Amino acid sequence: MGSELNGINSKPAKTGESDPNDLDASAKDDRPLLESAASSAAEDIQELEKKFAAFVRNDVYGSMGCGKLPLKEKLLLGVALVTLLPIRLVLVLAILVVYYLICKIFTLFSTPNLEDEQEDFAHLTGCRRAVIVQSGRFLSRLLLFTIGFYWINETRKDSANTQGNPKTESTKQSEEQERPGAIVSNHLSYLDILYHMSSNFPSFVAKRESKSSDFKGVAGIVTDRVHNAHQNELAPMIMLFPEGTTTNGDFLLPFKTGAFLAGAPVVPVILRYPYQRFSPAWDSISGVRHVVFLLCQIVNHLEVTWLPVYHPSQQEKDNPKLYANNVRKLMAAEGGLILSDIGLAEKRIYLAALNGNNSLPSVLHPKND
Repeated sequence: MGSELNGINSKPAKTGESDPNDLDASAKDDRPLLESAASSAAEDIQELEKKFAAFVRNDVYGSMGCGKLPLKEKLLLGVALVTLLPIRLVLVLAILVVYYLICKIFTLFSTPNLEDEQEDFAHLTGCRRAVIVQSGRFLSRLLLFTIGFYWINETRKDSANTQGNPKTESTKQSEEQERPGAIVSNHLSYLDILYHMSSNFPSFVAKRESKSSDFKGVAGIVTDRVHNAHQNELAPMIMLFPEGTTTNGDFLLPFKTGAFLAGAPVVPVILRYPYQRFSPAWDSISGVRHVVFLLCQIVNHLEVTWLPVYHPSQQEKDNPKLYANNVRKLMAAEGGLILSDIGLAEKRIYLAALNGNNSLPSVLHPKND
């Protein structure tokens, strides 16, 4: 009788309503699936970090600069955000405005460079060019000083202290008369450009479009300009980052052959940014976040190693890929860098995964043939 009364008193659920007990059960059933998905995603990221270690941030701020910070770091960052950051931003903008005005004034009445890919200053002569170059070097160094690079540790090695092949005296004398055509450097950050501008103010390559029938493409332009710098003392030396993208500073990616097609000597340069808190390397972090954290760091460090001019053999001149690989191996050996066989395509895969793109390519989950 009691069970019948219970049956009578129990009301059927209305359409559209759900039993709370069913929701709890459903949530409990889904929890293992969610935990499994999160665990799988974490494993995917860990696997990516092993595969693409050249782009992994290992500082306190973690990948994408979104890591969980200790209390001390939070306090330091908070103080810097309201004190150091605004002061440095004002100073940086002031320096940029000053140099813009200098360039404007000293390029007045000069014909803009529309025929090739070089900067306008490369076509100037006399005091106008000297002012633009020297002020550019000074203000670039002042910019680095403003953002915390108070000291830059530079080391210049001679051929006797490098791991290259020994050469005879006659060979050395003939090579010393050859002017290098390019500076080749590993690439960690936009800060690399500021350093090289402060050091020797080289010429850079800007990829532009052209509808002319004789347009040579970037490789042709680079080759011509390396040739020109090699043969013409008045031409600015060209600055190239043959890796084609940035790394975290511990690795050296495969070199593109553009800087080596001309067969001219090159100057290898190795950059390092030692750090304890925030790494100045610009890899898996947004530009705005990187600038903010960089300006909030009281002191930043930069170490530079200049290797002697690398003079290619005839075999290397005939084979630009061999030339590029040999320079890369030398830089890795002298800088203690790890050779990596990945590049920009793999970097995009890693960044996509960090940004939550679950459709990871087959490079992460290779198929068994």
